[in-house]
Amino acid sequence: MVYLSLIKRINIMKEIFKRLIVDFQEKEITNIYKRDYEIPLNSKKIISLIGVRRSGKSSVLFYLINTLKENTPSQNIIYINFEDDRLFGTKLSDLDSLIEGYYELYPTKRKEIIYFFLDEVQAVDKWEQFVRRIYDTLNVVIFITGSSSKLLSSEIATSLRGRTISYEIFPLSFKEYLQFKNIEVNLHSSISLSFIKNSLEEYLLKGGFPEIVNEPLDIQKRILSDYVNLIVYKDIIERYGITNTALLKHLIKYTFSNISTLISFNKLYNDYKSQGFKLAKDTLFEYFSHLQDAYTLFSVPIFRSSIKEEQRNPKKIYTIDNGFKYIYNTFLSDDFGKLYENLVFLHLRRKTDEIYYLKQNQEVDFYCIIDGQKQILNVSYDLSDRKTKEREIKGLLEAMHYMGIKNSILITKEADEIVDIDGKKINITPLFKWLL
Repeated sequence: MVYLSLIKRINIMKEIFKRLIVDFQEKEITNIYKRDYEIPLNSKKIISLIGVRRSGKSSVLFYLINTLKENTPSQNIIYINFEDDRLFGTKLSDLDSLIEGYYELYPTKRKEIIYFFLDEVQAVDKWEQFVRRIYDTLNVVIFITGSSSKLLSSEIATSLRGRTISYEIFPLSFKEYLQFKNIEVNLHSSISLSFIKNSLEEYLLKGGFPEIVNEPLDIQKRILSDYVNLIVYKDIIERYGITNTALLKHLIKYTFSNISTLISFNKLYNDYKSQGFKLAKDTLFEYFSHLQDAYTLFSVPIFRSSIKEEQRNPKKIYTIDNGFKYIYNTFLSDDFGKLYENLVFLHLRRKTDEIYYLKQNQEVDFYCIIDGQKQILNVSYDLSDRKTKEREIKGLLEAMHYMGIKNSILITKEADEIVDIDGKKINITPLFKWLL
């Protein structure tokens, strides 16, 4: 009886995979934009695309597939989205049915290169064993996507052991955002500059998730709220078996409302205790870690010579997209500075994950190394007040002296000039210009 039941499940899964394979091969993929990622089509490595949900990982796959179709028969391409409801409950043992079903459809393809595109593969427990096996034994090129940084840092690192190249996919950069809106980038054109500055205001508040770009305001907010709910329930509550959902939702609202600020877990713990929440201090660290794993939050440590010193100091928090702050509608007069800073962080984070803040007598927002070059940056939305400008410049001069470099950047709304003091240059530049 058990044997017959197993045979029945194999046959059912095989038919489901066949249907999914053929339906996609017959589908015409349209309205796909090229993102600013150069991803090889014929690498000898497994290509992993990692990022927050709805950031455009599937669209990147579809662009690769369309490019591939220019010289490759569609029958040699397999695309499977493991969050398709027909695949709910798929187990590792079911994945053999994918291979068997494909070769039953195309028995002559066994000696040809087959391209596998496995979307949201983390939905299948122990998926990496299957991917590793077909990579090692079949003539395949494999692309996978996932919505958890665990997929990047631990599962891939330990299970695929040097077989993969990983790419982090973020929501749209400002340059990509302008492309989506068909706005020409010409910094010498007054008309183009007007459109660019207007778009920056929208991008600053609503963020860069591709799906919301051309939607009405009320729809944008609904979509962003749905994204947060999807991340909370799919990537955190279901994945980690969270039971204290009220605490998790409070933490999400707190962190999204307080981007670009220092976070003290001790203070937060005491605040929640005073509000009547029953929790251990480790629970806050655990929930915050889950939000980072889901690519919704990032933390930036202070730059110090030892890890222990870094850990003793509070960290600054940033979110994957400014739109996540927008949905809580908590804007105050000084929030534009925080939104500016979050955009600067995201622009840097696309290039490196080694980002710090500096603090001597004064705090400086960012220190990082990109392409071998040390960079120090401060963000100040409004420099019209003389004392504000002097304070920002003083902090940067102190940081440049401490780090032994001669150049830094001060990002603001309008000011555009170079300040030269004792051989040290501070490039004051508008955010839109720096992002482009």
